Amino acid sequence: MANACKYTVGLVQMCMGPDPEANFAAALDHIRAAAGRGANIVCLPELFRTQYFCQREDPRLFDLAEPVPGPSTAKLAEVARQTGTAIIASLFERRAPGLYHNTAVTIDASGEIAGLYRKMHIPDDPLYFEKYYFAPGDLGFQAVDTVFGRVGALVCWDQWYPEGARLTALAGAEALFYPTAIGWHPAEKEQYGAAQHDAWQTIQRAHAIANGVYVAAVNRVGFEPDQAQGDVPGNRAAGQGIEFWGGSFVADPFGRIVAKAALDAEEILIAEVDPGLIEETRRNWPFLRDRRIDAYAPISRRFLDPARKRSKDGDSK
Repeated sequence: MANACKYTVGLVQMCMGPDPEANFAAALDHIRAAAGRGANIVCLPELFRTQYFCQREDPRLFDLAEPVPGPSTAKLAEVARQTGTAIIASLFERRAPGLYHNTAVTIDASGEIAGLYRKMHIPDDPLYFEKYYFAPGDLGFQAVDTVFGRVGALVCWDQWYPEGARLTALAGAEALFYPTAIGWHPAEKEQYGAAQHDAWQTIQRAHAIANGVYVAAVNRVGFEPDQAQGDVPGNRAAGQGIEFWGGSFVADPFGRIVAKAALDAEEILIAEVDPGLIEETRRNWPFLRDRRIDAYAPISRRFLDPARKRSKDGDSK
């Protein structure tokens, strides 16, 4: 069960090569190294087993998916038991024939699966063709108890949405973990790169402040080419690859960055989560207390069309 004790999180910022088994072995070594440095909860980057295959649309790549629970969760559970750590890992889940998800699994220190989260927001951008591979999540936003504390896992594109962060915090999460795969398009980096990175960091710091929680974003790092082979029918784009910008970080409930990794190197980031600081921060910035839950119903609409008339009771028609 969750408790009020401090605990330590470890973020594994790593490069991915073309061999999934080599990536997996490296990830397990990084988990052991993080545990050796005192980490209680270790989080891996998004889809850490492989290079970021969503740069192209290729039906052969569905073969990378696996059941959850399955072989990867079994190996991760073994390492969790050996090291006494909880592990958050993003996997390409094969749920059924033709049905796949981008899924974050939380494995407790006992080796048991504590929670399953399926990525809710699915992007469809140049070199990020995730809608081709992943169905939207259907498990909602959630927090789960580990032996160290109550945490929530979201995935990459989710990190831009305040609604997801809010609902996960309202479920009791003390820390929001965002396994991530984000980087620069080579042609855009010079003009937009600094602003893109700053926006990514700023929005997540805002989640920490608005909800009075810790935010831990763990990114992959290094250049990954588009590995498309041959003329694949339906392949929408053969790009120039992506330079994943690393920059993994932990922000405290005041939005202060308490640990940050380099933009261009593998690194294990270690930071402390203090539930007492959450309590102190929320007492002074009582955003949850002052929420007007009676006034937020319209947020469930796609858009509030200003041209539509309003009924007498104030509901848009």
